[in-house]
Amino acid sequence: MDIKVIGKNKVTAGLPKLAPGDNVRVSFKIKEANRERLQVFPGLIIKVAKHNSGGNFTVRRVTSGVGVEHTFPLASPLLEKIEVVRHGKVRRSKLYYIRRLSTKEARLKERRENIAQVVVPDMLVEAPAGQPEAPVTESE
Repeated sequence: MDIKVIGKNKVTAGLPKLAPGDNVRVSFKIKEANRERLQVFPGLIIKVAKHNSGGNFTVRRVTSGVGVEHTFPLASPLLEKIEVVRHGKVRRSKLYYIRRLSTKEARLKERRENIAQVVVPDMLVEAPAGQPEAPVTESE
């Protein structure tokens, strides 16, 4: 038996495609004493690491002027869902430089995907081929 098969974890099904620069809302289970609840952690993805054990991603947010980072494993059973709020336009795979920027400076432009092109109809409409043009009449 191959060691890669034994060590392979199952990644949580139904996860969206994650990329650095995305603003996400991560819902994960928190166990407190004898009860379990869902907690939402919104923030910016600054790192995505993919490897044999499923990989992980790091989310950063600023709360009350203090930066908080949390690393979530993709193969964790405690990970409930990931909702991508918006896609950021970045040119790096690790966004560690965001840590030293202020909240206002750390805003990223939005990356738009699958935008349908808008077709503007021409003001002059030509008659279809094979049909005579309608006569032009002057109206008073």
